[in-house]
Amino acid sequence: MTGLPPLHLYLAAPRGFCAGVDRAIKIVEMAIQKWGAPVYVRHEIVHNKFVVDGLKALGAVFVEELDEVPGDRPVIFSAHGVPKSVPAAAAARDMIFVDATCPLVSKVHIEAERHHENGLQMVMIGHAGHPETIGTMGQLPPGEVLLVETVADVARVAPRDPDRLAFITQTTLSVDDTAEIVTALKERFPAIIGPHKEDICYATTNRQAAVKAIAGRIDALLVIGAPNSSNSRRLVEVGRADGCAYAQLVQRAADIDWRALAGIRAIGITAGASAPEVLVNEVIDAFRARFDTTVELVETAQENVEFKLPRALRQPG
Repeated sequence: MTGLPPLHLYLAAPRGFCAGVDRAIKIVEMAIQKWGAPVYVRHEIVHNKFVVDGLKALGAVFVEELDEVPGDRPVIFSAHGVPKSVPAAAAARDMIFVDATCPLVSKVHIEAERHHENGLQMVMIGHAGHPETIGTMGQLPPGEVLLVETVADVARVAPRDPDRLAFITQTTLSVDDTAEIVTALKERFPAIIGPHKEDICYATTNRQAAVKAIAGRIDALLVIGAPNSSNSRRLVEVGRADGCAYAQLVQRAADIDWRALAGIRAIGITAGASAPEVLVNEVIDAFRARFDTTVELVETAQENVEFKLPRALRQPG
């Protein structure tokens, strides 16, 4: 007997780092090893303060625009992708640059270009202002990608030709919300062409499915992730939509509102795709210090995806 109140902790799996995030972090680490510090990164390489701070300590400098980077230092483009104008500007300045765009985001870029070459205007389902949305829309000329965020937006969108449309999506959206928007698009534009394979990435889909598997069993859900992480915020929304009244995003254990969790008997823990496992363990330890905690792993899928590193970092010199 510990004297602590009992708590059943459901640990969702898959959770945390995806292959694209893992690859992007390795790219920064290897670039620093190859070229020495400082190495510049345009935008946070992934949306996680702990990860970004760790890379800063190694010699990474994070900036928002390319003109903040000295011409004689390497620059890395974040996992979210960048508009075509960014690598073009880097090439014009004869800079060394490495693109850490997630290959699953690049797939969406290629898809958009292919449809554009076939004379189709694109509708993108995504969040305005998110770096991935900016990067994807920036693959095509202005006006060629129309952004919709909600089902209501579908009624307002004004394409050039309703019969010459295709749609793409941000990779980190809610699976259920996106399905509703796609249905609305197909109802309004019956000829619209969708992706061969859905654009929402495997990691986003798997993490949301794992939350759904535990949502009905828990009094509260904590999602470890950053406030600017789209996939992490979607996990909170999925938890609430599936019946978990208290679902919160926390960056790490210090952010937990213990008063709000007083009296709970079952909690779910997951982590967004850019949150490292060390932060998950920190949160579990914090619960063990306050509760007689039983941890149960709830695994809904296994992931073994791995992406190749850019050739520039695989070659010596």
